[in-house]
Amino acid sequence: MAWALKINGEERRFDHSLTVREMLILLGLDPAKIAVERNLAIVPRSSYGDIRLGDGDRIEIVHFIGGGNAPIANLPEDKPLTIAGRTYASRLIIGTGKYKTYAENAAALEASGAEIVTVAVRRVNLSDPGAPRLVDYIDPKKVTYLPNTAGCFTGEDAVRTLRLAREAGGWTLVKLEVLGDRKTLYPDMLETLRATELLIREGFQVMVYCSDDPLMATRLEEMGAVAIMPLAAPIGSGLGVQNAVNIRMIVEEAKVPVIVDAGVGTASDAAKAMELGCDGVLMNTAIAGAKDPIAMARAMKLAVEAGRLAYRAGRIERKLYATASSPLTGLIG
Repeated sequence: MAWALKINGEERRFDHSLTVREMLILLGLDPAKIAVERNLAIVPRSSYGDIRLGDGDRIEIVHFIGGGNAPIANLPEDKPLTIAGRTYASRLIIGTGKYKTYAENAAALEASGAEIVTVAVRRVNLSDPGAPRLVDYIDPKKVTYLPNTAGCFTGEDAVRTLRLAREAGGWTLVKLEVLGDRKTLYPDMLETLRATELLIREGFQVMVYCSDDPLMATRLEEMGAVAIMPLAAPIGSGLGVQNAVNIRMIVEEAKVPVIVDAGVGTASDAAKAMELGCDGVLMNTAIAGAKDPIAMARAMKLAVEAGRLAYRAGRIERKLYATASSPLTGLIG
């Protein structure tokens, strides 16, 4: 007599009666790693050797599976952040304004892991020449000082400021920003282009704060800018990335580092900028203006790292409708 069993929807025939355990062994299954249902009733694992199957029994054998079946891909080697021939481990750049003290600024820098800080060029206070200075807390021999032209509204003022910066510290790697008006602090791109050309002629290596216009970004790179720095949102606004499409276009076309500058408010903003493929993020107010600047600096460090890793990993495609995580094959009948 042949015993017929319907196992997981398929008929199987055996030449003799079987216990549940004997059936599993014949099928090459480990009884400890599966669950068995007989005629819609769960079979306790402790009874596998005692329960004998009858002709026509319906058997379901299930196990746990993972939600996906795609092959594991190795991440490509990450391209380091290299600006004007110098490579940096951190992709976060922080400012040195708005902190309560220089000591707080130095502590935030340490928490952030940043290796570049922007510095403004201002007049020496002649009434108190012995007052503490930034260099007393942040050593320019250990951290790259990036003189910027914050507060400049003409190309002439910007160039003059950076000439003084080079004289004061010998710095040629600089950040250029020429503002258009005091309300929005948006860059005046005509003055920015003019100042960029003048500075490059004089041997400066210019990182340029600019609008999120892909054509302007290309023009600046063609002129010789060593990094393109499109704004995420107005300076100090904390609005985060407002035009992800344009930022992404700039990243796709640029052959020099693209560093989002201005408008970051919190860690998710920094992560989003990095997920777009940016090479780095520059921020000041988001850290200095936080209730706990040291904790926020740490958060920004982690956000930049996570965003970069997510970009390299490759996000899933956006879809209009749901897609099941678990395969639909092998469902219980």
